[in-house]
Amino acid sequence: MSQIAFLGAVELGLVFAFVAMGVYLAFRILDFPDLTVDGSFPLGAAVAAVLILAGWNPWAATAVAMIAGSGAGLVTAFLNVRFKILNLLASILTMIALFSVNLRIMGRPNVALINQETMLTPFYGHGLPDYYVRPLFVLALVVIVLLLLWRFLESDIGLAMRATGANARMAKAQGVNTNRQIYVGIALSNALVALGGSLFAQTNGFADVTSGVGTIVVGLAAVIVGETIFRSRLILLTLIGCVAGSIIYRIAIQTALSTDSLGLKASDLNLVTAVLVAIALILPRLRRGGVAA
Repeated sequence: MSQIAFLGAVELGLVFAFVAMGVYLAFRILDFPDLTVDGSFPLGAAVAAVLILAGWNPWAATAVAMIAGSGAGLVTAFLNVRFKILNLLASILTMIALFSVNLRIMGRPNVALINQETMLTPFYGHGLPDYYVRPLFVLALVVIVLLLLWRFLESDIGLAMRATGANARMAKAQGVNTNRQIYVGIALSNALVALGGSLFAQTNGFADVTSGVGTIVVGLAAVIVGETIFRSRLILLTLIGCVAGSIIYRIAIQTALSTDSLGLKASDLNLVTAVLVAIALILPRLRRGGVAA
């Protein structure tokens, strides 16, 4: 694998680190299986791309993309909390609806951002190659978001959210408004995913309505790989594990597709993804003492 391909894999892993943190918040903190992310990822990309093309400041466009993502999460939470629709089914309904919403926003299946001002534009042309600038910029954002999310989860609101996911009945008995925690948690989760989608569009130069396919699988794989490597109950280490898992996952895929002896092609991406996720799921069981016959 070439240096540029390696850095590209790291860059993509860092972009999907936002997805991993969002998935961790929903699945691990709230115990809420949320498939909305498959729709909120391209939603973030679509909103940011359309607003940038309309002349908006890229930072403002990204902020609006995050608000749109949180709105998608609120719809899922509303269907679950208000109408008691099963969380998995509620998220699937929102995800399906978002496909049409994203098409409406973009007006066509994909939007190009070639030669447009993005969040990265001011950092180009300072003597550092572009393939270094992009991952370094995204890394800086990942570190900032990770620290903010860690501090949030360590706050009183974050502790109430963790209690809601661990035991909703007990949390409610202690005076925690569990419905509010679900609203806040799922909205925040999808805002992070939409941020990842916005950065994906700006680093790759396009937004595509199908870019969210399999996002939940990538996010879960990153979380599982991170938990396998960083076996800790500390929130900070777990979040770092999500980021590391996302990067390792992308490097593993790039390595598999770049190894000529394996005979794999770009069209085999879903196969490689399935195998890597299966391995990530099996490894923790093996480390705990094997798999039952």
